[in-house]
Amino acid sequence: MRYGPAHKQQTRERIVRAAARRFRSRGSENAAIGDLMRDLRLTHGGFYRHFDSKEDLFAEAFEQSLTEVGDRVTKAIEQAAPGGELKALIDAYLDPAHCDDVAGGCPVAALASEVIRRPRASRRRFTQALRTHIRRMAKSVPAATDDQRRAKAVALFSGMAGTLTIARAFTDEPDRRKILEDARRFYLAAARR
Repeated sequence: MRYGPAHKQQTRERIVRAAARRFRSRGSENAAIGDLMRDLRLTHGGFYRHFDSKEDLFAEAFEQSLTEVGDRVTKAIEQAAPGGELKALIDAYLDPAHCDDVAGGCPVAALASEVIRRPRASRRRFTQALRTHIRRMAKSVPAATDDQRRAKAVALFSGMAGTLTIARAFTDEPDRRKILEDARRFYLAAARR
């Protein structure tokens, strides 16, 4: 049976969504393509009809995951009262539910240490995804110039991703919540300066 282009695209999207969750929750080294495809009830050989390599899938899954996080944060910003956009951005990212959802959360907090070990050439896609995400964030960061807004957005995002990573390492729920709460206050005050 031959499937049309729409089916192929839907299958590709299904693979990317499942891989994105698996990579974030297990890391790319512990996420075997054969297991992923079997869990999706697809053949291992079918993987290569959609992707050139696991590296290709990893990059696309990272991009999609970062876009999803950006969409969630943007939605919170859009629902904020005027003047509350920065707080909404920080609160949405450093939300306890986001912290608890490693598989569905920010790929930077989950996978940055893996990305930096990738060959320089393959990191271009990650860099582009990060630049796009930071541009989206910068729109809600107060500053006198675009360069200052971008610099603040980079510092804010890298700090919040680090905070999320550290908070996830704590097994005690009250410790995790306190880390997030303190960081939300700190970043809000710092970014308003």
